[in-house]
Amino acid sequence: MPLLADERALHLLADAINAARETWRFTVWAYVFMSEHVHILLHPSGPRYDIGLIRKAIKQPVASRYIRRLRETASPALTKLCWQSRDGRIRYRFWQKGPGFDRNLFSPKAIHACIAYIHANPARRGLVEVETDWKWSSANFYHAGKPGHLAIDPCPVLGLPERGHL
Repeated sequence: MPLLADERALHLLADAINAARETWRFTVWAYVFMSEHVHILLHPSGPRYDIGLIRKAIKQPVASRYIRRLRETASPALTKLCWQSRDGRIRYRFWQKGPGFDRNLFSPKAIHACIAYIHANPARRGLVEVETDWKWSSANFYHAGKPGHLAIDPCPVLGLPERGHL
């Protein structure tokens, strides 16, 4: 479902990533928020990390705040997020079921390719002509040095300078 087509949901997501980045000590190297999915390239800064806990720290606040807002406004969209758990309780799901797709990148070539893939998503889908036209992406930072909704952290592999500035 295109729940991230709602600007408020996108802002909730950016806020959740920023909060999780402080708690779980990771850096953000690239991102794109689409209407129904997200790509984020992050690098855990500490020696030990749990990607499942990082993912939960990002996804859970977005889901709970968005669903709370739908309840408060008595939105009919809430019924589309409804499902029944095994114990018979009615629950709501903002994110698609399952853990998502995570992988580790080890080479500069793989990191460059991942960033290019992330940034090309909106243009590949025909939503914009050029990737820098998509405002919920780090593409403008990489191509023009313009900050976006999330600050991009220095990436030693790419030689990026201080956070958010080229």
